[in-house]
Amino acid sequence: MNKAIVMILPSYGFDPTEAAIPWLLLTQAGHQVKFATPDGKAAAADRLMLSGVELDFWGKVPLLRRLKLVGLVLRANGDARRAYQQMIQDESFRQPMSYSQLDVALFDGVVFPGGHDKAIKPYLESEVLRAFVRKLFPVAGGEPVIPVAAICHGVLVLARTNDAQGVSVVHGRKLTSLPWSFESKAWQLGKIVRFWDPHYYRTYLESGQEPAGFWGVQQELTRLVGGFSDVDSAANDYWRKTSGMHRDNETDTRAAWVVQDGLLVTARWPGDAHGFAQRFIQMVSQYQTTQKVAA
Repeated sequence: MNKAIVMILPSYGFDPTEAAIPWLLLTQAGHQVKFATPDGKAAAADRLMLSGVELDFWGKVPLLRRLKLVGLVLRANGDARRAYQQMIQDESFRQPMSYSQLDVALFDGVVFPGGHDKAIKPYLESEVLRAFVRKLFPVAGGEPVIPVAAICHGVLVLARTNDAQGVSVVHGRKLTSLPWSFESKAWQLGKIVRFWDPHYYRTYLESGQEPAGFWGVQQELTRLVGGFSDVDSAANDYWRKTSGMHRDNETDTRAAWVVQDGLLVTARWPGDAHGFAQRFIQMVSQYQTTQKVAA
């Protein structure tokens, strides 16, 4: 009998698209999806990414704050918002397990969504979660024991988890995440449209003599893992994948950049969510078939 897939979430601040689209496609494919949060209480997505409110420079003006222009572009699109509303009604979402209850033996796959709100820092820095990740990757740089999917900042949860020798458990693996080209553009735009909170799009900021981007996701992953798989210049639909102006959908994943390395699949941002989920579903299906044959 197939086991459930577990989605790991912070208490608040996860990106709604990066969680809800994989959840929807997984459930449509017949998979049971369970959830885990730090304290076993239902999580909530970054409200700005859901509504788009306060993502324009008039966002603090009472009579204008709900008028959206940039907010319409930056927030989750209609498909993602509808999926999110369905997801939060799911009984497993409403009654998640806690990180301390996670057990690799219970699942056939794990999903780590991302998000950039600073409220996700406890998720990225959780020692309890790192103990679980070490069981997913018992050998640093080796294959996970079950399929693992991570997108955007969620990849940092894996990369920041070290083995007993202090080596990242995904060191040397081929993976991707939020590229600096996307993160820096969002940061610069945020300084204009959200001037009262100019660093909203940066989860971690540089200090002292650290160069700009030192704590960008791409730069940190490169230091921890030893590499970063950005879009190949020869890739089909290169402009669509790299402009930051296109998102994929269920029937057209040309905009997505998804990297698979064995039982590990990673992606960059909400615009990759459908391709990311579809690749993970294929991977889980193959894994489950292999397990049945082995049994």
